[in-house]
Amino acid sequence: MSTSRSNVNAEWRPKAIVFDLLTGLMNSWELWNASIPSGTAIDGRIWRERYLQITFGAGAYVPYEDLVRQSAHEVGLPPSAPEALLRDWENLPAWPEAGGVLRALRKQGYKLAVVTNCSKHLGHLATGRVEKSATDDGEEVFAFDAVITAEESGFYKPVAAAYEAILTKMGLEPGEVLFVAGSAGDVQGATMAGMKVIWHNKIGLAKKGDAVPLKEAQSLDDALRNFL
Repeated sequence: MSTSRSNVNAEWRPKAIVFDLLTGLMNSWELWNASIPSGTAIDGRIWRERYLQITFGAGAYVPYEDLVRQSAHEVGLPPSAPEALLRDWENLPAWPEAGGVLRALRKQGYKLAVVTNCSKHLGHLATGRVEKSATDDGEEVFAFDAVITAEESGFYKPVAAAYEAILTKMGLEPGEVLFVAGSAGDVQGATMAGMKVIWHNKIGLAKKGDAVPLKEAQSLDDALRNFL
């Protein structure tokens, strides 16, 4: 599946494009897999999907690292798994195409931002990794215009206040923003917050809720082709 559907209005242009970080821009699945004793994608996905369920159901912010540990415990993983994940967080890789896509969007004049279900420390550490990938081999140093973590907004997505925090910080209305979701929960949450949504569904996650994205694709460049 390269795309499942496309319903993008060729005439509409947002003022800003806001990204989910850990699934939309980064291959965090790889680090989850590497942090468990078996190192397998199957076991890693079980843990990661439970983590997504917990964080997207949390509502008001509670320490992110606690949720990482809770999700590991609930799927039967030893304490060494979440500790390895948190220890190696600084090695999170961006998706291969992310840097080039971000540079291309910046050249088109879009404001670019991130909203992530993360602690302030880990969220900005991971954002820095993406910024580095967009800077490498580019002509200029790349930096996002705004970044909001769950700790900073006080809420985990898909609570509307988590998305509204980035709008307030950037001085924008929901209809002026395109949100690039990485997980199914973000498709529903950002839509409910009034944003238009594109789903970068890299690994083929199952749909949740009744929200329909403008487009669904397995690569960032395909997902955002109409805006590049």
